[in-house]
Amino acid sequence: MASQSPVIQTYDDKHIQTLSDVEHIRKRTGMYIGRTSDGSQYEDGIYILLKEVLDNAVDEFIMGFGKKVEISLDYNSGQVMVRDYGRGIPLGKVVDCVSRKNTGGKFNDDVFQFSVGMNGVGTKAVNALSADFEVRSFRDGEFSEAFFKKGELVSQKRGRCAKPERNGTLVRFTPDDGIFKKFQFREEHVARRLRMYAYLNAGLVLEVNGERVVSENGLLDLIHDEAQFEKLYAPFHYRSKTLELVFTHTNRFSEDYYSFVNGQFTNDGGVHLSAFKEGLLKAVNEFSKKKFDGDDVREGIIGAIAIRLKDPIFESQTKNKLGNTEIRSDLVAEVRRVVVEMFHRAPEEANKLVGKIDETSKLRAELNQVKKLARERSRAVSVRVPQLKDCKRHLNLQRGTGLDSMIFITEGLSAAGSITSSRDVNTQAVFTLRGKPLNVCDLKRDALFKNVEIYNLMQSLDIEETVDHLRYQKVILATDADVDGLHIRNLMITVFVRFFDRVIREGHLYILETPLFRVRNKKATFYCYSDEERIEAIEKCGGKQAEITRFKGLGEIDPSEFKHFIGPGMRLTPVDGSRDHGVSETINFYMGRNTPVRREYIMNHLVITEDALS
Repeated sequence: MASQSPVIQTYDDKHIQTLSDVEHIRKRTGMYIGRTSDGSQYEDGIYILLKEVLDNAVDEFIMGFGKKVEISLDYNSGQVMVRDYGRGIPLGKVVDCVSRKNTGGKFNDDVFQFSVGMNGVGTKAVNALSADFEVRSFRDGEFSEAFFKKGELVSQKRGRCAKPERNGTLVRFTPDDGIFKKFQFREEHVARRLRMYAYLNAGLVLEVNGERVVSENGLLDLIHDEAQFEKLYAPFHYRSKTLELVFTHTNRFSEDYYSFVNGQFTNDGGVHLSAFKEGLLKAVNEFSKKKFDGDDVREGIIGAIAIRLKDPIFESQTKNKLGNTEIRSDLVAEVRRVVVEMFHRAPEEANKLVGKIDETSKLRAELNQVKKLARERSRAVSVRVPQLKDCKRHLNLQRGTGLDSMIFITEGLSAAGSITSSRDVNTQAVFTLRGKPLNVCDLKRDALFKNVEIYNLMQSLDIEETVDHLRYQKVILATDADVDGLHIRNLMITVFVRFFDRVIREGHLYILETPLFRVRNKKATFYCYSDEERIEAIEKCGGKQAEITRFKGLGEIDPSEFKHFIGPGMRLTPVDGSRDHGVSETINFYMGRNTPVRREYIMNHLVITEDALS
């Protein structure tokens, strides 16, 4: 067969495009606000829109103008209103400030010394990505207002205020549902963002739908709220005009940090966070006159650092990571100095910290011996993990590959058989549990390496050393919909909460929802995930003519049917601990060794239905 010549694409003047500011923002949305998801995750774009407007209001507070910001948010329509009581946008520049890129007052250090909005883009992106956008500035009895649709100016007006109005700016917008598909603001994500603003700006009053959010002690309140009853000693807290830091230790196995620049939560950290870690390590070793390893100092720590910087350099418009490498050495030295001073002022608390780190160091040495034995045992048994049916593609975040990879953690050979025979071998792996896994709620980390099943799971996920090496984008718990299945699910969640909480916090852990019933007749088949769906399906199948099957276990579902439940339309429920600050306490109560207390709770809250009595 003769080979075909390649098609030559012409490339000339007509292929060169020049986009307007609005067109560029709407066409390259990810450059400006990251993900255009539905609002289920904290970093989704609709919260970045809210953040960009709030940043301007908070910048006014930082500069000493306006101690209160009012927020109104309709969770049904998605409309947001933000009213601050700062200086107000200069009346002649209202339209330019919200519609023209590279326009704003943040370029002038005399007006905004420590602003997070440095690029003149934020509010313009909100405007361009909103179905409706309204801005109104009040200054000394006058106002200037403008109305936009999808970034295009509809009308504007300027004049005297009909009634007395305090200086400041009002912004009202509704995200464009053509860009943010089926979006909805989640109350818990909004509340968390507002708490972060309050922690960072002690004395600032944020009022959302009539409820006040305020912090008088800054980042100290953040650590008290996040650590609650887990603190091993009173937190060390330092605050100056340009630097604030606070930290304490818990008995957690993770290290948790909150880092901020000019009021912006940098959830990917950056230079300031790495300087904080290094300065803290140097301070601990200087005070204790020992040479602790960084991992020993950081295990169980919960800390926060906030800096104010005149010219912050962020890695993207979403400002998730600071990149000013020139400040690192000076910041390390300052952190070391202030932490050593705090240790000498509170030696009793400092000695508690050193004692905790010393104990961690000894336990880590013991753990290394257990790890060594576990690895030797594993190599002696098999080169491969016997319970794992692996897939071909794996997660690699640095390369951006394997984002569709997943692993099902399932109970028993029958359930594993159904999933294995109906899975996509390229992207779906299966790990089979043999009976109920170990309850690790009250155990130390060495228990993970002594238990063969959990150790094999760690190896399969490649999280033995760090969650950074996780091999699958989604870790899915696939257990039966009965009491035993729910217990196994809770035992597995306990493993992740206790030792690998980043898997949960970074959105990797899910629960597979499988149908409870199959309702069918000769013409149609319906799979039902609830009693309500079952009743509806029975009606569609003609009532008495319907054949109803109750699935008690995954193994009862035929592999030819099962492929529908782990295919593109599979139902997954994310395991999310962000709504509960006391996750550790909750796990300890339900899974720990508090049998009499738990028994009393169950007896006091037990509900016996008529169906159970009949």
